[in-house]
Amino acid sequence: MIEWTLKKIIGTKNERELRKLEPKVQRINALESKMRDLKDEDFPAATARMKQEVQNGRPLDDLLCESFALVREAARRVIGQRHYDVQLIGGMFLHQGCIAEMRTGEGKTLTATLPSYLNALSNRGVHIVTVNDYLARRDAEQMGRIHRFLGMTTGCILHELNDRQRQEAYRADITYGQNNEFGFDYLRDNMKFRLQDYVQRELNYAIVDEVDSILIDEARTPLIISGPTDDTTDKYYKVDKVIPGLVPDQDYILDEKHKSVSLTDAGIEKVQKRLSIANLYDPAEIETLHHVDQALRAHTLYKRDRDYVVRDGEVMIVDEFTGRLMKGRRWSDGLHQAVEAKEGVNIENENQTLATISFQNYFRMYSKLSGMTGTADTEAEEFAKIYNLEVRVVPTNRPMIRQDLEDVVYKTEREKFEAVCKDIEELHKKGQPVLVGTVSIAKSEVVASFLSKRGIPHNVLNAKQHEREADIIAQAGRKGAITISTNMAGRGTDILLGGNPEAMAKNEVGAEPQPPPPNPEGTPVDLTGYQQALAEHKQRFEAALAKYKEQTAREREEVMAAGGLCIVGTERHESRRIDNQLRGRAGRQGDPGTSRFYLSLEDDLMRIFGSERISGLMERLGMEEGEVIEHVWLSRAIENAQRRVEGHNFDIRKNLLEYDDVMNQQRRTIYKLRRKVLAAGAGIPLVEYDEDKKTRVKLRTEQVVSWADYKEMILDAVEDVIVSLTDTYCPSRNPASWDLEALARGVKDTLNLELSFGTAGSREDIQNDIYTAAETVIRAREEEFGEEFLRFLQVRYLVSIDTLWKDHLLAMDHLRQGIGLRGYGQKDPKQEYKKEGYSGFMQMLGAISSQFVSQMMRVQARAATAAAEETARLARQMAQRQRQMHEGRADADGKLAEPAAPRPAATRQAAPGGGPKVGRNDPCPCGSGKKYKKCHGANEVSV
Repeated sequence: MIEWTLKKIIGTKNERELRKLEPKVQRINALESKMRDLKDEDFPAATARMKQEVQNGRPLDDLLCESFALVREAARRVIGQRHYDVQLIGGMFLHQGCIAEMRTGEGKTLTATLPSYLNALSNRGVHIVTVNDYLARRDAEQMGRIHRFLGMTTGCILHELNDRQRQEAYRADITYGQNNEFGFDYLRDNMKFRLQDYVQRELNYAIVDEVDSILIDEARTPLIISGPTDDTTDKYYKVDKVIPGLVPDQDYILDEKHKSVSLTDAGIEKVQKRLSIANLYDPAEIETLHHVDQALRAHTLYKRDRDYVVRDGEVMIVDEFTGRLMKGRRWSDGLHQAVEAKEGVNIENENQTLATISFQNYFRMYSKLSGMTGTADTEAEEFAKIYNLEVRVVPTNRPMIRQDLEDVVYKTEREKFEAVCKDIEELHKKGQPVLVGTVSIAKSEVVASFLSKRGIPHNVLNAKQHEREADIIAQAGRKGAITISTNMAGRGTDILLGGNPEAMAKNEVGAEPQPPPPNPEGTPVDLTGYQQALAEHKQRFEAALAKYKEQTAREREEVMAAGGLCIVGTERHESRRIDNQLRGRAGRQGDPGTSRFYLSLEDDLMRIFGSERISGLMERLGMEEGEVIEHVWLSRAIENAQRRVEGHNFDIRKNLLEYDDVMNQQRRTIYKLRRKVLAAGAGIPLVEYDEDKKTRVKLRTEQVVSWADYKEMILDAVEDVIVSLTDTYCPSRNPASWDLEALARGVKDTLNLELSFGTAGSREDIQNDIYTAAETVIRAREEEFGEEFLRFLQVRYLVSIDTLWKDHLLAMDHLRQGIGLRGYGQKDPKQEYKKEGYSGFMQMLGAISSQFVSQMMRVQARAATAAAEETARLARQMAQRQRQMHEGRADADGKLAEPAAPRPAATRQAAPGGGPKVGRNDPCPCGSGKKYKKCHGANEVSV
């Protein structure tokens, strides 16, 4: 009661935030007349001036009102759209690093131009992330016109671009692109062999469009770059033949709620008999057991035209939230191969992970992150806990008048579809457009077949018509139009009542003529014909546009009189947010509209999650076959079932993130080491990052890594190997327990040095003797080969890192699969995963140093040309691997720094100001916390 009273008096937090922004909106509006007086050439000049002010230290917040007013006027002049006041508010929320919840049709795309321009003034880049290539291309073209008018450069990241084109796009002030492309570019960059080939620069500021789809719906699916293994695919076909004969509930138990399936004892016996093996759980048959588990999942949990489609002999995954095809994506751990065997298509080899990251950890690397969507408030808790993002609800420009009707429930699915089609027929007769939402491709085709039997014209939009998505959805508001789609299809495209005149005009006149290609000999190209064709095309387009504007304006009035767009949901989704997105397709900008969901007791959500409570409610209400129930109690019961599923899915995502956080720390350490090796001698500043308190990453320092720095890294690796050897064979301070003969053999095997330790002194003396001998060999090689020797070592270091990191990823995959069993031993699986993962990672770091140093010490004193040839051979191998990973690469060359003088040898030094001698890897006695070699021992000369 007290909380309710306080909210009435002082308002909610969201209302208080809105009130804070009102003075800024008023200041921006006050600047409008001043901006109207500017000439076109004044806009780029203003941008250049503000960029210089930011470089001189002026905060971006001081420029907010002026920059927003500039963008508003630029949009009015260039595309004929003026930002509403509520869009100014949305832009301010985005600039603050929040999620702006804006209803469908409120102009989120135009809103993003405000904070993107303001933050691009820092010259550190802005990324605008969309859910598909079509939206990225469309937004980069339409909104890019505004930015270019203002003097900003824009780029667009598309799947077909090569590395050089990607570099140009990322170096633009504002870069549009699809979420997968940004993530994969980050992974690909950290697999490259020249720093000049990196395409991304620092991850400064991102605006994520449809933020709930990307940061929540897709958060369970990590981005993975993989390479083929040598495993045979024959076993998939063999195992697949035994699964169809298994009987549900007798041979296996299917748990649809938790999406799991397991064999019973009878099923195990049947499988063993059919595969002619004695014991499926014998350690020798562990691979067979894995294949059986995946084949069983493929047959029971993964359905064709719901989870995947088969096109041109290829199994393509369907995104469960968007209904779109996920081209190039494959299920891991042999599941995709099991589905391919089930469908009888060609099985591709199983892949091994080379690089992976989750969307959660990728987007948390941005210094500032924001997002916009029509539905985020229901997931506010997850956004706050995982991404430290607040959700702010932006009011609509015009009042929302859409009517959201109560759900109606039927006993069987057949009755439900009959009722849906009957109501659609009545709506069609009076000219009201209808958008029918389904949860899967199969269900959309069922509805289409029911409508076809009644002779009702309609369009079907699902993953099978993915290419026509924008065209179909753009005309879903025409008089009498009936569009059947998966719930999320067409998201990002406005449904205009009466139809979209621009889309209709483009379809009539076709695409713009393309300019002629340049002449091979370099002579000027005659553009007369092209310019004439372009002018004729523009004339035809404008004529068609005028005709269709008149037609759509007339239809709009008729559609509004009929009640506006009607949304028909044929099933409730597991998430209320997805249902709200479907409802949000209607009622844009104060338009009329209605929405209603039709359910049955046979629907997955009702059957799996809400069956007992809802079935009991049905009995109390006396429901008979053929009857329909519509009651507020029923809607509440369904919403409670959805809440439980949402909570369960949140727990899954949170659990996955906790595991991925372990890998994330390791990944960042390896990528940092890799970049430092690559930066040696490249003359390119290496950007170092650090985490702040809010799990964001901020810019810390920039440094140029010289060859002297790289030699320091090499000698550090030698020291680490020497310390590891002495720890192994001389583990204590008592010389009587040392095995000096074994140490000599270890030094020979690892460092290729013939040394004797018969009269050894202390451990530090032994380490110093080994180090001095190793450094002598390294100096001799450097004197003989020069800088080419360091380049060769650079390549060998990268090869060692990549090879052992790949093996570590495989080991972590295996550890993750079995770690849950630790729970039976009263141990926390996550803590065990962290401990063993850390132990394995430290062993891998040691193995990298050991492998690299061992190879370095075995370099033979051949002619310099032979060493150069070997370096070139390794570089060619890596370039070939790079091309296989991603077509196209940049060819820019950077300047090399001059090699510096050799570093002093590792010696046992006296402590500053006297006292006992200190090892180079020991903590400095001055109390700085640094190693002695990095502090007071940095400038000491070798003995």
